[in-house]
Amino acid sequence: MLVRETIRKLSAIVGRERCRTDREDLICYGYDATDLHYSPEAVVFAEDVKEIAAIVRLANETPFYLIPRGAGSGMSGGSLPVRGGVVVALSQMNGILSIDTENLVAVVEPGVVTGHLQAEVANLGLFYPPDPASLGFCTIGGNVAECAGGARALKYGVTKDYVLGLEAVLGTGELVRTGVQTAKGVVGYDLTKLLVGSEGTLAIITKVVLKLLPQPESRRTLMAVFEQLGEAITAVTRIIGSGLLPCALEFMDQRSIRCVEDYLNIGLPRGAGGLLLIEVDGVTEGVTRHAEEIRELCLRERAQRVDTAGSEAEADELWQARRAVSPALFRLNPDKVSEDITVPRNRIPDIVATLEEIGQRQRLGILCFGHAGDGNIHVNIMIDRSDSDEVARTKQAVKEIFEATLELGGTLSGEHGIGITKTPYLGMEIDEIGLDAMRRIKTALDPKGILNPGKIFLDSNERAAVMGKLWKTRR
Repeated sequence: MLVRETIRKLSAIVGRERCRTDREDLICYGYDATDLHYSPEAVVFAEDVKEIAAIVRLANETPFYLIPRGAGSGMSGGSLPVRGGVVVALSQMNGILSIDTENLVAVVEPGVVTGHLQAEVANLGLFYPPDPASLGFCTIGGNVAECAGGARALKYGVTKDYVLGLEAVLGTGELVRTGVQTAKGVVGYDLTKLLVGSEGTLAIITKVVLKLLPQPESRRTLMAVFEQLGEAITAVTRIIGSGLLPCALEFMDQRSIRCVEDYLNIGLPRGAGGLLLIEVDGVTEGVTRHAEEIRELCLRERAQRVDTAGSEAEADELWQARRAVSPALFRLNPDKVSEDITVPRNRIPDIVATLEEIGQRQRLGILCFGHAGDGNIHVNIMIDRSDSDEVARTKQAVKEIFEATLELGGTLSGEHGIGITKTPYLGMEIDEIGLDAMRRIKTALDPKGILNPGKIFLDSNERAAVMGKLWKTRR
């Protein structure tokens, strides 16, 4: 419990107007996209690295917990204050500090909105590829903390592939600078990659050095419509196996298509069993040829039709449909359980068939969409948490989904991270030796355990409490 003197000291660091304890702010900063809620005891809005270092040092002296937070768009509870403490909001550290057009490097603060950075570098003929569905409001710092991906990961990779270096405040309050601003660098341990994806448990990121690419000369977006989802999934494996490498290769199942069409009314084929969104980019001549090859391949694989966007506006509308899937699903039921499993690409047909079987056996509507090109499937179960029997069946279904994923050589999370929602299942994938090594790293960089507690590592009692919260029936 924070005492008044601690609040006074926090206010002295950031200013009274940027240290909030009123109920409205505590409520707002206790949620994220999981719709779970844990109330913090205070929220501070830091403006620079000196303030953050001072806050961390104070937290060590007092002590109290600190929870770094970007836009709160995470899907696994990574920014939730599960043990109370102080949320460190980084939204005001939102400067694009430099864009080096000669060396293709940008230096940004963690609160920069991803879509804003993409637009700024595009004005200079450059390209920042990672594109999570929430790019219109998620932040670079949050993307780094979770190692966010997106549709273009198939060709371009995920956030970690573009982070050259970091400035961060460790759990001790010490400032560390990692990585390089050059194309190559192998001096010492790769602390940059260690911090990327660490979900705010090792350090608070204060500056990010990002690799940029030249803007592709041309893009072509196609929509392939199939009568059966299995035909669409087969087409995915054929496209990848042919040696063609689209920029993005996304799929939607029938329920997802219908929900989005009801939500946006943009003319999606409601009767389709499966739909592929495919984007090809590069040199214009090559893009035109590869798009035509993909179109012909899809038709050979029994696509009912393959439409090509005739303009940037039409392409944007198709991608708007893909990004609208998650919110559109709430038309089916008031509550959602969302997972982002990943399997080897050639096992996508197997996992899709298994998901259908689990849904039928547990009497649940399981919807699938996502990044078919890299095997990252977003599995959504739409339920009503006031139905205790349905909640119990969903809990069992999630366990079975994870078991099937691991049996196929997959992983429990492709881009959402572990946070709290996947923590109870972490031992299914990582053995105790691996977990113990991670705990020792955590202790070395955050010896008092003040940074984002209750994430990733939980004892049996905490694990039971998390499971109780996750699967609580709404009354």
